[in-house]
Amino acid sequence: MNSVSVSVDVPNLAEGIRFYGDAFGFSKIAEPVPGVVVLRTGDSEICLLEKPAGSQPSPDTRETRHYERHWTPVHMDIHVDDFRAVLAQALAAGATQEQIFVGPKHPSVAFCSDPFGHGFCIIERRRKTATGEAP
Repeated sequence: MNSVSVSVDVPNLAEGIRFYGDAFGFSKIAEPVPGVVVLRTGDSEICLLEKPAGSQPSPDTRETRHYERHWTPVHMDIHVDDFRAVLAQALAAGATQEQIFVGPKHPSVAFCSDPFGHGFCIIERRRKTATGEAP
């Protein structure tokens, strides 16, 4: 069986651990090498990699890492039962809310970014009733 993990570059490992812990309840379960930690909450894991601003992500590019808000075609979706509570917790931990969609017909979603400029979404997990409808 295959598995997928997500790695997130951060300029300061301690601040990354603090943010993802305070925002989503992740806690450190391993530090395989200096500058790399594995965090877990429930059955989800992420890996934080300490990479300084200005460093090159690849020898094949002239781009350098920066931690202002940036766009990337890949981001994390955090699926939650208590949408409003988790959004408030993430904002209190230092996230920025950029857009929000709340409505009765579809799960609520907040488009956000972490303190390091990475985008993520908080998505409401709705339980279905016996008829297959969301409550």
